[in-house]
Amino acid sequence: MYAQMVKSTGEGVKSLEEMEPQERAFQERINADVKIEPKEWMPEGYRKTLIRQISQHAHSEIVGQLPEGNWITRAPTLERKMILLAKVQDEAGHGLYLYCAAETLGVSRDEMTEQLLSGKAKYSSIFNYPTLTWADIGAIGWLVDGAAIMNQVPLQRCSFGPYSRAMIRICKEESFHQRQGYDIMMKLVKGTPEQKEMAQDALNRWWWPSLMMFGPSDTDSVHSAQSMAWGIKQNSNDELRQKFVDQTVPQAEYLGLNVPDPDLKWNDERKSYDFGEVDWNEFYEVLKGNGPCNAERMAARRKAWDDGAWFREGLMAHARKKETRKMAAE
Repeated sequence: MYAQMVKSTGEGVKSLEEMEPQERAFQERINADVKIEPKEWMPEGYRKTLIRQISQHAHSEIVGQLPEGNWITRAPTLERKMILLAKVQDEAGHGLYLYCAAETLGVSRDEMTEQLLSGKAKYSSIFNYPTLTWADIGAIGWLVDGAAIMNQVPLQRCSFGPYSRAMIRICKEESFHQRQGYDIMMKLVKGTPEQKEMAQDALNRWWWPSLMMFGPSDTDSVHSAQSMAWGIKQNSNDELRQKFVDQTVPQAEYLGLNVPDPDLKWNDERKSYDFGEVDWNEFYEVLKGNGPCNAERMAARRKAWDDGAWFREGLMAHARKKETRKMAAE
């Protein structure tokens, strides 16, 4: 998902018998698929895990505009420009939905922004890779948004009501983004040999980072068990990664493109694909800030925040003036 390194309490998952009465009642509601709403009691670990996950998801949507935004003016046709502009606008909206969901847990948007700009909060590693050609925009839509959908559809069943409801609209829009990307790849592979080569190059560069989007392997994801017990996560990282590979490889074959994995092969016994090991060293290096575009992405976000200070101040001044007039009229 877009929140790749979310930590929960770090403690083992308790059985119902080990819980205090209030915590047991909370867990029984989750087990019964009853949504938890913001004003209801919840364990502090549950609240903190949700704040981290939802805020990181929101940050990822906002930072995710940057790799594609610089292609809006360079898209090959007016129609492509309009489609890409609408997609980037959707991503801004997704970020706002998610910030609103996180705010219901008692954290302010300013706090979340400060955590992002200071480096305390993370965003998805996938957005720290460059978009070198128009084919990269197709690969992002097809692979990155495809992986996002794989992660986010289960989040519609998340136990926290505001997050679950936000994901319903987000997933509908992400499905259009994935189709847009696949359509770009389809046009390229049906074009000139140079265009098909450009599509293959984009697949080569985006395949492995897309697999990293699902987070560490289950053996290294020590907090997934608690998140799944709380109903925040529905599937393990490796389950979703396998599902993505099984769905995407036939799509690549239909396009006539080769997945850049020499270990990829169909396993007839499992009715699924075997595939190579992700370069986890690269994954953790990018998360630590050492990816190709980490510094560029953060510089862009800091500049946007600083440049918007006058507008935020104007809004606050207007709100104060409006409140003063209201009080004077009473």
